[in-house]
Amino acid sequence: MRDVSSELAQTCRIVVLASGSGSNLQALLDDPSPDWWVVGVLTDRPDVRALERAAAAGIPGATVDWSDYPDRAAFTEAIADSIAAFEPEYVVLAGFMRILGAAAVQRFPNRIINVHPSLLPAFKGGHAIRDAIEYGVKTTGVTVHFVDEELDHGPIICQESVEVLPGDDEATLHARIQRVEHRLLPKVVQSLALGHLEVTGRKVEGRVSP
Repeated sequence: MRDVSSELAQTCRIVVLASGSGSNLQALLDDPSPDWWVVGVLTDRPDVRALERAAAAGIPGATVDWSDYPDRAAFTEAIADSIAAFEPEYVVLAGFMRILGAAAVQRFPNRIINVHPSLLPAFKGGHAIRDAIEYGVKTTGVTVHFVDEELDHGPIICQESVEVLPGDDEATLHARIQRVEHRLLPKVVQSLALGHLEVTGRKVEGRVSP
């Protein structure tokens, strides 16, 4: 008889943090690999679609409610404890709209990755798509990067450009950016699981899985 639990124990464990619909979480769930699996989903508020997606896939989900904590430091400590309980190799911020304090990075150095809807270092922060449109750029894109102590600053794993079309608004541009995010994120997680990426200073050496 096949020992599935033994096989899973040998794969790379991923925890996903989300704040809303969880479409990037779903992209991971829709692109399964024998080399990694999502062991838990954490959100910063209850009753979000990401938790429903986790439940539908049989993945444990929990909320560390931002409103329950007096400041970012206390919230960071609580969510870092919740992450650690899953014993993951990597943490994926997939549409997670809270800035983690430095304590999280120190507990999981070069083990937290984020998906950001711009070509960093351009248009950092929570309104990257709106800011790109207002600035009038012709090209924006997607960045997958490691998280460090600064906002949208850590070593870049990969980037892909997305053209800004005449007449684009936030919704239309966001939809095209999300299609790229959904394609890139599983590839990056696969590369991490296989040990193909290594951080040296601000550079990520290695290759992202095709």
